[in-house]
Amino acid sequence: MFLAILLSCLEFLQPTESCIAHCQGVKKDRVQMSFRSRDCGRPCAENSYCLQSCASGFEGKIKYLCRNKEWYKYTDTCTTLNVFTIFEVKSTSVFSVTTPKIRSYETITDALMRRCPEDLSCVLKSIQNSPQIPGNIKVIVQLLNNISRVMSEDVNEARMKSYSIMANHILDSRSTSNWTFVPEKSSSAVLLESMISFVGNLLLKKSSLDISEEFIHILGMSISKDNPQEESLSFSMKVNDTEDKISGIVLLPLEEIGKLSLPSQAISIAFPTLGAILEASFSENVTTNGLILSVILPQEFERISLAFEKISKSEGSRTHCVGWHPTKNKWDRGVCEMALDSPDQALCSCKLHNRFTSFSILMSPYTPVSPVLIYIMYIGLGISIGSLVICLIIEAIVWHEVTKTEISYFRHVCIVNIAITLLLADVGFVIASFFSDLELHHDGCVAVTFFIHFFYLSVFFWMLMMALLILYGIMIVFHTIPKSVIMTTAFSVGYGGPLIIAVITVVVTEPVGGYVRPTTCWLNWDNTKALLAFVVPALAIVVVNLITVGMVIIKTQWPSIGSPIAQDLETIVRISKNVAILTPLLGLTWGFGIAIVMEQNSLVLHIIFSLLNAFQGLFILVFGTFLDQKIRDAIKARIASAKALSRLSEHILSSGGPDSNRKQASSCLLCIQEYEGYF
Repeated sequence: MFLAILLSCLEFLQPTESCIAHCQGVKKDRVQMSFRSRDCGRPCAENSYCLQSCASGFEGKIKYLCRNKEWYKYTDTCTTLNVFTIFEVKSTSVFSVTTPKIRSYETITDALMRRCPEDLSCVLKSIQNSPQIPGNIKVIVQLLNNISRVMSEDVNEARMKSYSIMANHILDSRSTSNWTFVPEKSSSAVLLESMISFVGNLLLKKSSLDISEEFIHILGMSISKDNPQEESLSFSMKVNDTEDKISGIVLLPLEEIGKLSLPSQAISIAFPTLGAILEASFSENVTTNGLILSVILPQEFERISLAFEKISKSEGSRTHCVGWHPTKNKWDRGVCEMALDSPDQALCSCKLHNRFTSFSILMSPYTPVSPVLIYIMYIGLGISIGSLVICLIIEAIVWHEVTKTEISYFRHVCIVNIAITLLLADVGFVIASFFSDLELHHDGCVAVTFFIHFFYLSVFFWMLMMALLILYGIMIVFHTIPKSVIMTTAFSVGYGGPLIIAVITVVVTEPVGGYVRPTTCWLNWDNTKALLAFVVPALAIVVVNLITVGMVIIKTQWPSIGSPIAQDLETIVRISKNVAILTPLLGLTWGFGIAIVMEQNSLVLHIIFSLLNAFQGLFILVFGTFLDQKIRDAIKARIASAKALSRLSEHILSSGGPDSNRKQASSCLLCIQEYEGYF
């Protein structure tokens, strides 16, 4: 597992009002002035839009915005690149026995994977010859993003070379202003994350790596604590049209290399123009005053140093060391601190805390770096928390109506406790994701991790109790065991078991500093294997619960050969409904954690796991509450009862008082009692 971070040296513009003049060609309004449309086909109403077709030979549209009674270009999707032009299908040379023909319905990425998956070279000529216009930038960014996802587990140096050539074409300094008109304003951030993801999966076949283009330079080396010396990666690149070059150096401290348990690799990417492109996409009152360096390092690394040669070598500039925040799409001054500042150079000391928190770290020792995972986490847990609150509210409303028998009482006690513990665990996980400086907040991180560990284990132990009660209900009559004994056992197992495991884990591992991970508030893996205190009991319970579901299916009875089709369908529907209801309530989707333990760096598996389990609260609400016929009937009866009471009140008021028509009032009361009978 590697940590990736984007770092640079910024000059904060002062005063603020000087930004447009200083960032000429970057601020949107300044760029738009040189792309004025003389005729949009209709009157210019302030803040209105119009669309125009692209020139002959281009696909797409140009969108204009009316400002100060004139039309200015706002977005541009005109492109010359599509699945036919990018592979030059008009050339007879491409139709050979070994080169597959282009299919009209396939995407550029699909065609690329069929035609030259080994080195990605079959699109390089077309991309390098294409104009660097906004529409083409959009197509190339999407292609690079797709490649980084499709080939996330098999990146070699030949593919990396082709990938960097494609990226270099749209990082050209001549394309900077065109990034302003790309419709998706986050395209530059998408390019950056795709690049980091792709490079992060590159396995060095030799001790060093050097892939150099004009606007992107990739250096890599093998590092090991068996070779005790301070290492560095040095860059020297042009940042403008002059011949002058500026340097940037990534310094790998000896004490950080000494933390490595196994030989690993360090890779860095230098971007001379990416700063201006990010400014064109996300306008800020800052300007990049050096190379932008992305470093991809082993997870054990906690701190590195970077030396930047300044572009603007002036005495009074306000220079700061910063890191790029991938979810907020802005520079973050909390990542780095200035160690040395001079008119010519800046030395930055940066913390390598993993900004990406994924729900899948609950089961996995490692987590692939991708903003997709953090989006899933926040969206999924937000929906899950809201769903669990709704679930508990509904349970409180219908409790007396759906717990009249011991069987239903035990079931709903389990559901309520599963919902409560999962709600608290999800809230704790969200809180933990905001811990950035774990050195400063170590005690708080330990407390939150204990909280999360305890409540997620409680979720599983209550799921185990539900499974055991289901098995007991299938095999033995419930009332043979007193209700008090069952409830005492359930609460002892549901909360006592997790508490014992959580306490033993923190007591054993925290004194040696191995309870939490260096970069995330969750159970450690590298030093003490504390994560097993969650994974082992959770997966063991999932196995027991899976057996329970199998018993339910057997009890439901599969359709037999020769039985009527209608009966078969009814049985299949009943089985499917039982499985759908029991899967989230018994946590069967967590069994997918076995896959991410075995395939630790597979982004696809981590995404699937996060989607299945970050939304578990929603699944419990849908399958455990809304699909429960008794709960639906109880809610309907409540609504009907409320309407009946309302009609009774209206009738009494309209008849002049309760004594005016006792017969009709008695009839209404009988109606209410009838409704209550349905509860």
